[in-house]
Amino acid sequence: MKKEQIQELFKQFENICYIYNGIECWSARELQKLLGYSKWENFEKVIIKAKDACRNAGEGVTNHFPDVRKTIPMPSAEYSDSTTKATKKAQRAQRYDGKRNSK
Repeated sequence: MKKEQIQELFKQFENICYIYNGIECWSARELQKLLGYSKWENFEKVIIKAKDACRNAGEGVTNHFPDVRKTIPMPSAEYSDSTTKATKKAQRAQRYDGKRNSK
């Protein structure tokens, strides 16, 4: 991968970051798009593996992957969507697990 591509991906990654309860986090739904997963079901499997890696490392899963619900306003009603937030440490676990499984 070229240096310019890496810099652009890093910029996109940092652009979707936000602060949640004073902690730098990323929405799993946003990461899904950024990492090229077209189906939530496929990306959710990655999240489950990352949670397992976090648990195996002796970390508190809910500290790094808090599950949240977000209400999305719609013209005729509201839609409640579940997602997972991920801390920076959780992101490293997802990347490590993805690299390990791609070999």
